Amino acid sequence: MTTDRDGERPRDGFEVFRDDRGIPHLRAPDALALARAQGHNAALDRAWQLETERHRLLGTTAAHLGAEAADWDGFARRARLADTARRCYARLAPETAAWVAAYVDGVNAGLAEGAARAPEFAAARLAPGRWEPWTPLGVWLATHILFAGFPTKLWREEVARRLGEDHLTLFATDGPGTSGSNGWLARAERTATGAAIIAGDPHRFIEDPGVYQQIRLACPAFDVVGLAVPGVPGIAHFGHTGGVAWAITNAMADYQDLYRERLRRTASGTVEAFGTDGWYAVHAHTETIEVAGAAPRTVEVIETDRGPVITGGPAASGDAPATAVSLRHPPRVTGELGFDALPALLRSRTVADLDAALDRWVEPVNVVLAADTTGAALHRTAGHVPVRPYENRLRVVPADDPAYAWREGVEPLPRTAVGSTAVMANERGLAAPLGVEFAPPHRADRIQALLDGRTDWTPADMAAVHTDTLLASARPLLELLAGTTGLGPAALRLRARLLAWDRRMDAGSTEATLYARLRTEVVRRLAGHPALAAVTGADDPWRSTAYPPVFRPWLAAVPRIGYALETLLTAGLLPYEDRSALVAAAAEAVAATCADGPGPSPWGEVHRVSPWQALPDATPEEVWPGLAGDHDCVLSTSGVPGVTDLFARGPAARFVWDVARRDNSLWAVPFGASGVPGSAHHRDQTPLWASGGLAPVVTDWNLLHRTEESTAMTIPPTGTTGTTGTTGTTGTSGAPPTTGTSPTSPTAGAAVPALRPAAYEQKVEGFGTVRMVPVDPGADAGLLHGWVTEERARFWGMGDHTREEVREIYAYVDSLPTHHAYLALRDGVPAALFQTYEPAADPVGECYDVLPGDVGVHLLIAAGDVAVRGYTAALLTAFVGFVFSDPACLRVVVEPDARNAKALDRMVRIGFRLGPEIEKPEKTARLAFLTRAALRLP
Repeated sequence: MTTDRDGERPRDGFEVFRDDRGIPHLRAPDALALARAQGHNAALDRAWQLETERHRLLGTTAAHLGAEAADWDGFARRARLADTARRCYARLAPETAAWVAAYVDGVNAGLAEGAARAPEFAAARLAPGRWEPWTPLGVWLATHILFAGFPTKLWREEVARRLGEDHLTLFATDGPGTSGSNGWLARAERTATGAAIIAGDPHRFIEDPGVYQQIRLACPAFDVVGLAVPGVPGIAHFGHTGGVAWAITNAMADYQDLYRERLRRTASGTVEAFGTDGWYAVHAHTETIEVAGAAPRTVEVIETDRGPVITGGPAASGDAPATAVSLRHPPRVTGELGFDALPALLRSRTVADLDAALDRWVEPVNVVLAADTTGAALHRTAGHVPVRPYENRLRVVPADDPAYAWREGVEPLPRTAVGSTAVMANERGLAAPLGVEFAPPHRADRIQALLDGRTDWTPADMAAVHTDTLLASARPLLELLAGTTGLGPAALRLRARLLAWDRRMDAGSTEATLYARLRTEVVRRLAGHPALAAVTGADDPWRSTAYPPVFRPWLAAVPRIGYALETLLTAGLLPYEDRSALVAAAAEAVAATCADGPGPSPWGEVHRVSPWQALPDATPEEVWPGLAGDHDCVLSTSGVPGVTDLFARGPAARFVWDVARRDNSLWAVPFGASGVPGSAHHRDQTPLWASGGLAPVVTDWNLLHRTEESTAMTIPPTGTTGTTGTTGTTGTSGAPPTTGTSPTSPTAGAAVPALRPAAYEQKVEGFGTVRMVPVDPGADAGLLHGWVTEERARFWGMGDHTREEVREIYAYVDSLPTHHAYLALRDGVPAALFQTYEPAADPVGECYDVLPGDVGVHLLIAAGDVAVRGYTAALLTAFVGFVFSDPACLRVVVEPDARNAKALDRMVRIGFRLGPEIEKPEKTARLAFLTRAALRLP
C-alpha cells in the first residue's frame, strides 16, 4: 500500500487477469489490497447479485421485488440478521476486521460501475446502496440461516400432533429438498499423479447468477484458486493453495434450537415473556417493510432470552398469553460466524495449517476433506454445535424449563484417519453424533464403490464420478412393483420394462421417465391414503397454523412424502397389502397414459433445471438445459417427487483438485464467470456443465489476459470513507435515475447520482431512504445551477451565476481536503445540497472561537416536495445523523443569513443554540450551534 501526496488516501495497485472463460485472476502487493481487488471485481461482475444479497440480509427486498419478497423480509427482520452480523463483525480479530472492511471498500468503489453494466437495476428501479463493513457477514448469515433446516422441527411437531408421538420422525429427510453435496479424496496409492486428488460438487439451489464464483487470489503471502461466494471475501469452502487443497459438504448437524415462548403485552405496551423465573420484559420494536406496488407492512421484532421470535407474537393486554417460537443459534448467542478462519485458510500451506484454521470455523457445520503435497490428509467436522438435551434437536421445546437450556462448552467435533480413499455425501457417517436426519447412504456408497474400482485415477477421470446416474433408492418401489398381481396387459408391459431397466437416470433414458411417472403416481396416492390424511388433507399444517410463509417448503406434505418415499414403502405405517395395491394402481395409471398418448420423452427433456432468479429475465423456460440424475444419484439433481420433474437443486459447481500439480485441476459452474446479462461469459459454461464436462484451471500468468480493470485504484482508507454510521434500518434507494443518461451506459455511474456509492445512508420512517452521495461537479452542474438560481435560494448568494461558474465553484470545493459537497437523495431522487467544512479552514473560523470537533455545514433544500408535512424535518434528521455518525464531530456549526428567519426558527426547533451575528463579505450571518450533548449522543 502506498500513499498519495496528501498523505490521506491510500493507492492500492492490483492487476486483473482473465482466462478464456472470463474467470478473474487477481494479483496485488498485499492481502489488504487483494481484498479490495476481490470486492471491486465482485462489484463489477456481480453487482446485481451483490445488491440482491445485501437487501436480503436487511429485509428490504420487497421494496423493489414486490409482495412475493415480503415474507422473506419479515423473517429477516424478525430473525435480526443485520443486527447479528453487526455483532459478529464487532467480535472479529482486528486484522480480520480490517481485511473484511478492505473488501467492502472495494465493493463500494466498484458498485456504481457494476450497476451501470447490469440492466436489472433499471428494470427494478433500483440504485445500489452502500455496503457497511459488516455486510459480508450478513450475506453469509442470510445464505446459511436456513441451511440446517430448523423449520423441520415445526414439521415434526405437526406430525406428532396429527399422527402421534411414535411417528415424530416418520418423514425423516433433509428439509425441503434433499442435500446432494458430494466430496471425495483418493490418496497417492489410488491415483496416477503421485499425489492425492480431491473432487466434489456442492449441490445447492441453483441460482442465476451462480452462488459460487471461480476465482484466483494472489499476493506475496498466498496464491489460491477456488470457489468464492460473491459478497464474501476469501475462499471458504473449496480451494487449492498449491500446497494444500480442501473441500466440504454439509455435515447435517443440528445446531439451531426452537423454543416455545409464552408472550403477553402489558397495559403500557411492554412485551413480556415467561421464563424460568417468571415474567420479564423483553426487547420489542416495530419495523416497516416497504412493498413495491402494495401497502407497506409492519413487523414486530421481539427477542427473548433464548433469541429472536420468528413466529407468533404477544397477546393483547388483558388476554391470555399467546404462544410464539424463538430461534436460538450460535452466531446470535456467541457473536461468532467463523470469519477469523477465512484469512488463515488462504495462508495454509499444509494440512496442519488448514486443520488449525478450521478450529475457528462456526457456521455452517461442515465435513471437510483435505490433502497436501507432503502426503498428509484430513477428514474432520468443523463448526459450532451447542451442548443441550437431545430432544432440542428433534422438536420445539419449552422456553420456561431450564432443562432445555444450552450448557457450557460445545459438542466434540468428530474426525477420523484417512485411508486410501475417503467420501463425504451428507450421509450418517462421521457427523452422526451431531445430527438427527441425514441423507440416505446411496450416494456415499456409490462413490466409494467407484473409487475402489481402480488405482490409477486422474483428474479427468473424476468427471465420470460426478455424473454417475445409478438410482439405488429405486429398489423398494421396484420390488413392490415386481410383487404386484392382477395387472392388466399394458401395466404388465410397463412392469417388465421397468424391472429390466438398469436403474440409471440417464438423460436419454425413457425408462427413467417412466420410473419418475410411476413414483409421482405412488406419492400422490400415498398422500391420499387415510393413514396420512391427518397431514395431507384439508386440515394440513400450512393452512392450520400461523407459521410464516417462508417456512412453507418445510411444511408441505406431498414433497415430504416424496423425499421419504423409500422409508414409507418399507416402514410399517401401511400394511404390505396396502402398499402393493397402491403401487399396482399407480402402474395402471401410468400404463394408461402411455397407451392413450405418445411414448415417454427422454428423461433429459422433462428433467430440466429451474434456477432461482431475484428478477426473472425473459428467457423462456424451455431453453434451460435438461440433465440426467435424480436426488439419490451421485449426480444429485433434485426435483420434487409427486410435484414436478423440474429441478431447482443440483451441482452449483464441480471441481477436481490435483494436489500434485494445481494446473491439472478442473472446474465448472452452471452459468459463467459473469453475472452481467449479455456478457460473453454470462452463460458460456452452461453447455459444459450440462454435459458433465470440466474446464482446466489455468495458473500460468502468461496464458492469461491482463484487463483494463487492472489499476492503481484510489479508495479512501478503511473506516474513513466519509461517515459510514447509520441510524435506523438501511433500505432501498428505489427510484429510477432522473437524468438523461442511460443507466446501462458506461458513464452512468458518474452521471446518475443514484448510481454513485453513498457516503451515508439512513432510512427515515415514513419518509424514505436518504443517501448522501458526493457531488460530481461536471455531471451535477446543471442540476445545482437550477437550484441555486431560484428565487427561493436567494440567501445562497449565487442567483446570478452561470452554469459554468457553478461548475467551477464545486470543482474548487471538490479539490479541498477540508470541504465536501454532497447531494442528498430521497429514494434515489436528488432532494438537497449538503456541504460540510472545517471551520478552522474557512473564513467563518475567523468570526468565532473554533473548538476541536467543530464541523460547519451548509444546506440547500430543493423545491421538490417541501410542501409535504415534515419534509424538511425528515431531511434534517438524516443530515444530523450523517454529521454526528463521525465520532470526531462534537459540535455542528451553521451560519445562515441573519434575515432568513424561517431557517433560524427551524434550527432552534431541532436543538440548535443561537449565537452572535457575524459579518461576512457576502452577508450578515447568525451563528447557531448543535452539540452531541443536546442530542444525548455518546
